[in-house]
Amino acid sequence: QVTLVESGGASVQAGGSLRLSCTASGDPDSRMCMGWFRQAPGKEREEVARIYRDSMSGGRYEDSAKGRFTISQDGAKDKVYLQMTNLKPEDTATYYCVARQFCVGPSSPANWKYWGQGTQVIVSS
Repeated sequence: QVTLVESGGASVQAGGSLRLSCTASGDPDSRMCMGWFRQAPGKEREEVARIYRDSMSGGRYEDSAKGRFTISQDGAKDKVYLQMTNLKPEDTATYYCVARQFCVGPSSPANWKYWGQGTQVIVSS
């Protein structure tokens, strides 16, 4: 079993920055791959970024996050961060930390086994 707890959501002005944190606990082998999803009001959940536990090359990003967001993890691999810069109103969403065993595979929400409760990000213009 894996537990994920997010923090760091807030209300910010467009152009601002935020860093979301996710603290993971439980079986390390079940959370070799961790990532972030988001869900805007009235829209489906979409993957933002993912990172493999033993990765030396950084994360993988969806187009909406490339160049503005950075996913990283701490040395103990129990925390995953999402640094968000140049935030736009369209980034407004609830952000979820997710985990699964392997990083290969599609980005569909159904392919991620573990989910946090979410943290809200509101970006005003």
